[in-house]
Amino acid sequence: MLEGLPPNNAAYVLRLRCDEDQARAVADLVVETFDPAETAAAAFEEKASTESWAATPWLVEVYFGHAPDEANVRALVAVAVGEELAQKVEFGRVEQKDWIAAALEGLSAVRAGRFLVHGAHDRDRVKANDIGLEIEAALAFGTGHHGTTRGCLLFIDEILKRRRPRAVIDVGCGTGVLSLAVARALRAPVAAGDIDADAVAATRSNALLNGANPWLRPVIAKGVDHPALDRPGHYDLILANILAKPLRMLAPSLARIAASNAEIVLSGMLARDVPGVLAAYRAQGFYLWRRRDLEGWATLLLRRTGG
Repeated sequence: MLEGLPPNNAAYVLRLRCDEDQARAVADLVVETFDPAETAAAAFEEKASTESWAATPWLVEVYFGHAPDEANVRALVAVAVGEELAQKVEFGRVEQKDWIAAALEGLSAVRAGRFLVHGAHDRDRVKANDIGLEIEAALAFGTGHHGTTRGCLLFIDEILKRRRPRAVIDVGCGTGVLSLAVARALRAPVAAGDIDADAVAATRSNALLNGANPWLRPVIAKGVDHPALDRPGHYDLILANILAKPLRMLAPSLARIAASNAEIVLSGMLARDVPGVLAAYRAQGFYLWRRRDLEGWATLLLRRTGG
């Protein structure tokens, strides 16, 4: 998994070698706790392991835009992995470089139905019936190596197998993985926006890289507050992989732009956040149709009452 921060802002780093579950737990806790515009996390299996610690071949790296409070961060890590392992956390400075590209080199391709999210080093993994989504040097949230992104892709794959959406929007598009998947599958325009200019730039770059530029033109927007996005009653498939609080706040505006037969795919929430998110959308006439839990994160498929 890999989430977060524009690389030019990454000045400080935390590193910890541990097992896979611990690495993912630390990375998830960081994503949940810190401002995603200032902090990011990468958890991956190292390419080469020494015999001395072959049983724990994972590395978690946390990147900070500003000098972290090491004592407080170490205490946070201890919540995920325990005091003893937290004492092995190493802090340091990082060079101005594309750290996400470096981290992606250690990540394997991730499959979600017909979609295969991969880096340049895994192009040969894309088979004839796959829809390959090549993501390199990402500048924002979402590479496919996270339970939220994969959960959304799996629902998208299922939806596209049973119907062809007429109008699709990706709210908070990050690197554009979700909107890119739909655009590639349908070969049709997909509306997309993100509050972060770096995220929009990443989506544009990935659309160009994947030959989807004609169908994917993301805009900088807070929620759907942009003329290219705000179309009441228009969208029959709405995607939003953000975080629990903004998902709750977006409920009225997403309901307003939803067509009468709309489906909404939501993710970015931990299991404990699901009741609050569902309550916000029930108030707008949307109810849970299906739920998928991956790596402690929940992805929800919602439909209108009686839909």
